[in-house]
Amino acid sequence: MIYELKFGNKKLEVNIPEKNLMKTILPNDVKSLEKPLLEVKRALSEPIESKKLKELVNTDDEVVILASDISRPAPSYLLIPPIVEELNEAGIRDKQIKIVFGLGVHRKQTPEEKEKLVGKEIFDRIECIDHDVDSCRYVGTTTRGTKAEVFDQVLNADFIIATGNLEYHYFAGFSGGAKALAPGVCSWETIKKNHQRFLDPLARSGQIEGNPVREEIEEIGEMVGVDFMCNAVLNSSKEVIKVVAGDVTAAHRVGKEYIENIYKSEIEELADIIVISPGGMPKDIDLYQSHKAMENASLAVKKGGKIIIAANCQDGLGEENFAEALTSGLSPDELINELEEQFILGRHKASRIAMIHKESEIFLISSLDEKIKRELFVRNYEDINEAVNDAIEELGPEAKILVIPYGISTLPQLKE
Repeated sequence: MIYELKFGNKKLEVNIPEKNLMKTILPNDVKSLEKPLLEVKRALSEPIESKKLKELVNTDDEVVILASDISRPAPSYLLIPPIVEELNEAGIRDKQIKIVFGLGVHRKQTPEEKEKLVGKEIFDRIECIDHDVDSCRYVGTTTRGTKAEVFDQVLNADFIIATGNLEYHYFAGFSGGAKALAPGVCSWETIKKNHQRFLDPLARSGQIEGNPVREEIEEIGEMVGVDFMCNAVLNSSKEVIKVVAGDVTAAHRVGKEYIENIYKSEIEELADIIVISPGGMPKDIDLYQSHKAMENASLAVKKGGKIIIAANCQDGLGEENFAEALTSGLSPDELINELEEQFILGRHKASRIAMIHKESEIFLISSLDEKIKRELFVRNYEDINEAVNDAIEELGPEAKILVIPYGISTLPQLKE
């Protein structure tokens, strides 16, 4: 059986022996809405387990709208104008509204970037500020022992609205909902403690119940009180296909179920070998971006199995801290132990790859520089068919192979 996998801007042919092929899984993508603004207005007019926004606010309320920063695909320019319009209808004046961009631990944004995110009209009318990790106040301690510290400008508000996009998240289960508040507008210490929990086996894509990262996010949200939410669901081209609004948890779960109905691909059993591609450019532009495909593969492979990933990585390893961690000579165990002691953004993904590699060995086909390849702890191959043959030889002639051509857009889950 010959398959073509996208590899940068070209394709690789891989030959899978028919007797070893378990199945191929593909994403069920959805066409974008022709008039996404109407979908936002529909969601606001039909809030989930909540009154309408204009029925919840008081005319003297100071309102904060939480928005994603420039590193996220959230269409704030579509979500926020109808929200502001409804607030105005309820008697809230523009000067009572503030848009706070949740930076997490990302860099500050330029005025041009802020304007691009929300649109010129809203940017000219409404105060737009970046959250500051150094201007946070303590609001309580979670049941898992994290001191929750939140941006004071958010805590000063009478009414908090969370916006963003809702999609699978590789350790929080899903983005969206209360995640706009925690870790979005929290202190460095709070973010670090929450992110460190991603080493837990239940901190994984598509998992909410028992996921320590997601559960703590929502606990902090309850401490502060998120009064309303509006999230967009996007297709693989980052175009709007659905909007949910209303109660921050109930609306989030409706969005979650919608995503699962589209993108979750059930499998009958775990595979011995996964052959996967992130999906070509730009999804495999570097190893940092390609990592998500490894995460999804890890959900479908047996412990002791093999993950064969074809990722071009034309821009190298990617993010600086991530690259330094992978080429530092540390073993997978050392990278995992390091993260347990100290969370460093970027290095955390290197630790995550180390965890996957320990459970199911990674074979990487890439165009990375030979010097870099020698420094990585994964097994590197020039030829994907050689990697497949070696994996079968090591696991036995009856090894079952699952092929995932679009690894970042496909979430395999074991059928219950």
